[in-house]
Amino acid sequence: MNAKLFAAILASITLFGQLGSRPSPVTSQDPFYTADGQLRFPENFRRWVYLSTGFDMSYNASLSKDQHMFDNVFVNPEAYRTFLHTGTWPDKTMFVLESRRAQSTGSINKAGQFQGTSVVGVDVHLKDESRFAGKWAFFGFGGSKAAKMIPTSADCYSCHAQHGAVDTTFVQFYPTLLPIATAKGTLSPSYLQETTSARSTVR
Repeated sequence: MNAKLFAAILASITLFGQLGSRPSPVTSQDPFYTADGQLRFPENFRRWVYLSTGFDMSYNASLSKDQHMFDNVFVNPEAYRTFLHTGTWPDKTMFVLESRRAQSTGSINKAGQFQGTSVVGVDVHLKDESRFAGKWAFFGFGGSKAAKMIPTSADCYSCHAQHGAVDTTFVQFYPTLLPIATAKGTLSPSYLQETTSARSTVR
């Protein structure tokens, strides 16, 4: 082997070793934060796993809606795959709740409601155990590319902690995941008690 060929091979091996030793880039499905701690908007969430859509849902019986609304829920694929195997949510789980106005007039539609193009808001529910004292945090995006964490004094934290079927999340509203959590035995005691009480009331 001549000296030039040997040098070229050695340089290639060295370069490959340097590239291999570099940390892999963070995937677009991981949470990104700005320097001041704001969460960057997950631009590609529409490529995530779709879980469910709620229509005119409200956790406050006295709250009246002057506009019908659809709420679409997505979760990052890595978290979804883990849930299928364990019935629990891993660190870096990220839910996106997209709210869209409902429409009844359009094209050939004669009855019922369909989702319009108007997005009312986007909220993120994120699990990051090393960053948040309560492991989970909420963020509201009003068309911005980054959002501050919603203060833990907000009702959403206590509501999810009290009523969430699995790890403070509303798995009870995700029809493909509730059977998995039931089979894996990961439903929260508070949710089980709540459902038992509801059955007793119906009887």
